[in-house]
Amino acid sequence: MANLNTLAREKNTYDAIVVGSGISGGWAAKELAEKGLKTLVLERGRQVRHIADYPTVNTPPWAFRFPGARVPQDEIDSRYAKQARTGYTITDATKHFYIRDDQHPYSETRRFDWIRSYQVGGRSLVWGRQSYRWSDLDFEANAREGVAVDWPIRYADLAPWYDHVEEFIGVSGQAEGLPHLPDGRFQPPMDMNCVEKHMKSAVEGRFRERRVTIGRTAHITQPTEAQKALGRTACQHQNQCSRGCVFGAYFASNSSTLLAANNTGNLTLQPDAVVTSIIFDPVKNRASGVRVRDAETGDEVELYARVIFLCASALNSAWLMMNSTSNRFPDGFGNGSGQLGRNVMDHHFLVGASADVEGWEDRYYKGRRPNGFYIPRFRNLGDAATKKDFLRGYGYQGGASRQGWQRLVAELGFGKEMKDELMDPGAWTIGMTAFGEMLPDPSNRITLNKDVRDMHGLPTLTIDVGLGDNELRMRKDMQSAAVEMLEASGFRNVRGYERSYGPGLGIHEMGTARMGRDPKTSVLNAHNQVHECLNVYVTDGAAMTSASCVNPSLTYMALTARAADHAVSALKRGEL
Repeated sequence: MANLNTLAREKNTYDAIVVGSGISGGWAAKELAEKGLKTLVLERGRQVRHIADYPTVNTPPWAFRFPGARVPQDEIDSRYAKQARTGYTITDATKHFYIRDDQHPYSETRRFDWIRSYQVGGRSLVWGRQSYRWSDLDFEANAREGVAVDWPIRYADLAPWYDHVEEFIGVSGQAEGLPHLPDGRFQPPMDMNCVEKHMKSAVEGRFRERRVTIGRTAHITQPTEAQKALGRTACQHQNQCSRGCVFGAYFASNSSTLLAANNTGNLTLQPDAVVTSIIFDPVKNRASGVRVRDAETGDEVELYARVIFLCASALNSAWLMMNSTSNRFPDGFGNGSGQLGRNVMDHHFLVGASADVEGWEDRYYKGRRPNGFYIPRFRNLGDAATKKDFLRGYGYQGGASRQGWQRLVAELGFGKEMKDELMDPGAWTIGMTAFGEMLPDPSNRITLNKDVRDMHGLPTLTIDVGLGDNELRMRKDMQSAAVEMLEASGFRNVRGYERSYGPGLGIHEMGTARMGRDPKTSVLNAHNQVHECLNVYVTDGAAMTSASCVNPSLTYMALTARAADHAVSALKRGEL
């Protein structure tokens, strides 16, 4: 029997286990497999194969049940009540890429909009793809202002890994030479349209500290030979990205990192594998593996590895650690600091301005660009001129466009005159939405809820997260500055807005297992290792010590590639 048990364990043993297959998990798989490690990727959701499993990618508008691929309200209420809070995710064209809330519930002490995608590729199939580097203004902010704890790394530590990631995924963008928004290894930028170029000239002419640029986005515009070898090509400007990209033009794990990992022969991918806890070996003071529940049958198995990467997303990686209790970790895996599950952050948004545009009626644009303009942070840059009555800052994402035939849907009319009017594009409009930094706060937290179980019978989360006074002060400025810029551009009917908002809707959850220098106040060290168990790495949004105001996914990728390099080197040295 002992020999049989030994053989069974050997069969279930790998060099590395990666939990999650999304943006971070795909990168962990690629880097570990390419460096020679036999790597097992465990994904709790279903299999999604590139191209073959994008069921609505070529579905015409008239083939859906209702106009705009709308889902009946009773179906939303019973299955997708929280996933639908974005206002755009739950349609018949996209709902298969999101979870059902009735199967994966969570509880809210304060409103939190947790948007999730459980499948191979995770949210890399549906993310917004805006890709920006952090700067030392971001990495040094906590230490400079006495907020939370200091990051244990700086921009110089990540710069070569940003290079590495950008060259592989393909980021189109315009170099601007801004120290607080470092330039990267860009492919040719997408073009702003005539109204956006007018706004750029007006804003930059009026406000010296402000810059209007095209968004930096993970869409290939000039594929490299390495990208072509993976079957990826340039963006076709169809802007149907949320249905899956058959061209592989936008970065998703399925068409790039997982494919590259598979090409090594070192990858084993196991979908429908729900990781329930981490196995800790108290003799070796190391994690020896994970416990996994089959999503289809409920069967459980133990799988083993020398190194484990948690890449399940900020809240789910923290959930896994909190659900992994033992004599060594009675309050959750690696939670000697008491910070596990705390300091939840997201980017606060849904505030900005819009306007009508007169002129340029003889101008249009080509295709449906899956991108917009970006206005980088211009508040609190370290000088008196940009200092405000709040900490940190915000940036804007926006765009100008012409109204289409839908503008007349609600109008009464018929005949040739109406058809002729529908053939001409409508007036120009323009708008911008701000994304602001949220400060880390230990009272913004998640806890295990054993009274509410998911479809697998596992405990769920209770989420207690809200905006603080600093964010509320910032939001006033986010709206007024947007109005100011649109008015300075000469647009008419400028309207500031602030919509009902709950954290989480930015879909940039961060901070539940933060990096830091001191094990007494943080969960992870400078290499994303759990302080108290060095062969476990956490490289998704859970690791973030602060939030910056730029989209974080590029930083997750760089952190993951860097951590994988560290893990392989440490294994070779016999340290893990």
